[in-house]
Amino acid sequence: MADVDAKDVMALRKKSGAPMMACKAALSESDGDMDKAFDLLRKQGLQSADAKAGREATEGKIFSYVHHDGKLAVLAAVACETDFVARNEDFTQFGADLCLHIAAMNPICLSAEDIDPAVLEEERGIQLARARETMQGKPDEIVDKAVEGRMNSFLKERCLMNQLWVKDDSQTVEQMRQSMVAKIGENIQIRRFIRMELGG
Repeated sequence: MADVDAKDVMALRKKSGAPMMACKAALSESDGDMDKAFDLLRKQGLQSADAKAGREATEGKIFSYVHHDGKLAVLAAVACETDFVARNEDFTQFGADLCLHIAAMNPICLSAEDIDPAVLEEERGIQLARARETMQGKPDEIVDKAVEGRMNSFLKERCLMNQLWVKDDSQTVEQMRQSMVAKIGENIQIRRFIRMELGG
């Protein structure tokens, strides 16, 4: 176990949002390696989020954002377990940042499950035709891997939960949500969103 510098603990707390003691323990366990400690905290956060996923989230808040020119607006419904957390500063900041993300990144749906299967099948067909054209002579399994990669990119661009978080592109929106669950200690769910744009 390595001695941990207080500045490193503060830096990791700022980066991860995890409690001080958890940051100190992660740095100690990873011998002071900031990246390893961050990965460790992220894994713990995923486990924490998984454990809370079954709990009912009946409270929450509808967040909004209107662009300064009045031509773009977002509404996002974020649920939590208690009214206390709905008023929590971190929860409120997450909701505000989420609206900004939706305004900037223009997702078309919440998750892949919300996309019409026919649309996904059509896109897969397009990507398969492109891959076969550009990868002539390559084995089918190589072409299939390329198609899967392109489909993942398609989902990452269009599905909110798959998109890279606009304020930290090392995490997806889903990973940000899981981090919030770990930090706040309640099940948090992004229920739905509406993005409206004049002339868009």
